[in-house]
Amino acid sequence: MKIAVLTSAHPRGDIRIFVKQCRSLAAGGHQVTLVVADGLGDAVVDGITVKDVGKPTGRLRRMTQGIWRVGRAAWQLQADVYHFHDPELIPVGLLLRLDDRQVVYDVHEDVPRQILAKPWIRPALRRGIARVFEWLEDWAAGCFSAVVAATPTIRDRFLPHQPRTVDVNNFPILSELTPAGDWQGKQHAVCYLGGITRVRGIMEALEALVQTDSRLLLAGAFNEAALEHEARAHPGWQQTDYLGVVDRAGVQQVLGQARVGLVTLHPIINYLDALPIKLFEYMAAGIPVVASDFPLWRQIVQDADCGLCVDPLDPAAISQAIRALLADEARAQVLGMNGRRAVEQHYQWSVEAAKLLTLYRQLAQAAAA
Repeated sequence: MKIAVLTSAHPRGDIRIFVKQCRSLAAGGHQVTLVVADGLGDAVVDGITVKDVGKPTGRLRRMTQGIWRVGRAAWQLQADVYHFHDPELIPVGLLLRLDDRQVVYDVHEDVPRQILAKPWIRPALRRGIARVFEWLEDWAAGCFSAVVAATPTIRDRFLPHQPRTVDVNNFPILSELTPAGDWQGKQHAVCYLGGITRVRGIMEALEALVQTDSRLLLAGAFNEAALEHEARAHPGWQQTDYLGVVDRAGVQQVLGQARVGLVTLHPIINYLDALPIKLFEYMAAGIPVVASDFPLWRQIVQDADCGLCVDPLDPAAISQAIRALLADEARAQVLGMNGRRAVEQHYQWSVEAAKLLTLYRQLAQAAAA
């Protein structure tokens, strides 16, 4: 099938969109074109055509000019299936459906629950906006050909509105991450990978760090300059090796050096049922985790016996967990290998790729009927 993958907000190298989904679809024999709006120009990467519509400046232009450009490029492609990844592209998806095209909506986040936690929306307005958006999103989902959900919780929300809904979880590619053969060669360090925001626990992690003798290997981008300035002024920054944004080889290098992985996100509503890729990457790399004590995460960590769960708002609890894992190397190695085993058995991308390819076989059969 000729598949157009659309995003107006994500980079062309996005792990879920390009590295996992586009590559898996291309490996499955499909002709894949990725439409992006990043201003880096057209390209062909790993047999996948990348079509760049240009990067709009500012959020308003992205939500207007960017959507228009992506929609126009999508129409020109005349694809068999359009697979889009941003809620702002819902109008584009609906217009394509009016032309009797098959359209797949890939839902990365539970946006109505996200709205409830947005600090830049007045608290009195959040619930009403969330309800209106949820109604519109549910209705639109019923118009599309299928929904791909990033978690089982999101899948269950959409199933009553779109029977062809499947969860394709953002689990690691097993071959990318392997446990370090020489544990003695690791640093006396913990790591954090991913976007750096206040609600993802950076300030609590820095506060916990000063209560240990370890270092923090920090890889990712700060979401705001003010937060980065505040973090750099914190005493814990003196124990931090800030690596910026790293590529996939850099991720593997960081995980090979660290002895513990941190995923202490705050208990805001859209995180409670999330499945953060960093949790499973730590497990795949064979290092124990210190994770937020959310019911779903606690079940994953306890079932795998791969780390410790703590109150993410309590730096003392985070510090105590870090110290316990760093002080007992034998236990840390056992917990790390338990995590690796759980990923091999349950949490790896090959299983999710098979779900995605099965969905596309169903779409092909529906088109041929």
